[in-house]
Amino acid sequence: MADRNTITIPALADVHVHLREPGFSYKETIRTGSMAAAAGGYTCVCPMPNLNPVPDSPENLEKELEIIRRDAVIDVRPYASITKGRKGQEVVDVAALKGSAVAFSDDGSGVQDEKIMLRAMELIAQNDCILAAHCEDNSLLDGGYIHKGRYAAAHGHRGICSESEWGQIERDVKLAGQVGCAYHVCHISTKESVDIIRRAKDRGVNVTCETGPHYLLLCEDDLREEGRFKMNPPLRSREDRDALIKGLQDGTIDMIATDHAPHSTEEKSKGLEGSAMGITGLETAFPVLYTGLVRTGIISLDRLVELMSTAPRKRFRLPDAALDKAVFDIGTPFRIDSANFRSMGRSTPFEGWTVYGRCLETIHDGNTIYSYTQI
Repeated sequence: MADRNTITIPALADVHVHLREPGFSYKETIRTGSMAAAAGGYTCVCPMPNLNPVPDSPENLEKELEIIRRDAVIDVRPYASITKGRKGQEVVDVAALKGSAVAFSDDGSGVQDEKIMLRAMELIAQNDCILAAHCEDNSLLDGGYIHKGRYAAAHGHRGICSESEWGQIERDVKLAGQVGCAYHVCHISTKESVDIIRRAKDRGVNVTCETGPHYLLLCEDDLREEGRFKMNPPLRSREDRDALIKGLQDGTIDMIATDHAPHSTEEKSKGLEGSAMGITGLETAFPVLYTGLVRTGIISLDRLVELMSTAPRKRFRLPDAALDKAVFDIGTPFRIDSANFRSMGRSTPFEGWTVYGRCLETIHDGNTIYSYTQI
């Protein structure tokens, strides 16, 4: 495009989304979620396995794949679970699932038993796959639901300590180094997590990680008593946010994933304590990151493209995006209004933000699958 206000870049890829189907189609469906992705400039997404049935066998995964083949408007590459039923007790048949699963994760649950995690890593390494870990030590949660920090103390909320995240990462990078497993850490949110991963990379551990737009642009100081600010991991301290940004700049953090996690309006209307954890993100990710990180000079546009397109495709062996492009308007400000989302989820902490980078067109396999029209 010749207009200096627009850019054409490789289409985006997200290795961490929740499309809620099968099992929870009142929150989102493969169709609505993939349409939301297309509207955000994405042509490939990887949905997590907290579904019903859990994709822990070829038969259960096939139920999800049937819906994907029927309804997806972009490339959707699902995860299989690490353990049967995501219960953390018995590792799945990795060899039987690897042909249809992009990687293995129990996302939504940390694998609590070190022996189970070690066995999973051994099998996943033997089968040349990737283990993507949701790191959360249940013994340290203490009923918390936001970060254990200044805001929680000032407003009488139960907090989630940072160690519940970084403690399992520390355990896992040690195991991954021993086994040689390709290990990926989901949605990191703490300064300690960045440091542990940085040091593991220096030791030669085959580890990558992601963080989310909300952890880079928000912190506990931005919290309000509304469900749209509740997610897991929670928004951490300003110091944590600054460490994540440094991790983007020095290459410790490999990619940005939205952790798009839609819920019903009712589920998100019960304040910080009572609401379900999770926010929508596919339709806001590029605009908020371009506005908050690129226009402010924190990172370059090329680095943002690497984080949101090139790096996830390379690490997770996603399809080559040579024919997949996204066109964004970076010259015209617009206001984020969840009423216009294609996703069934409407809960976003970025509601009302004025941003740049509206997606105008998304091209997949040479075909236009999304084109912006004024609503």
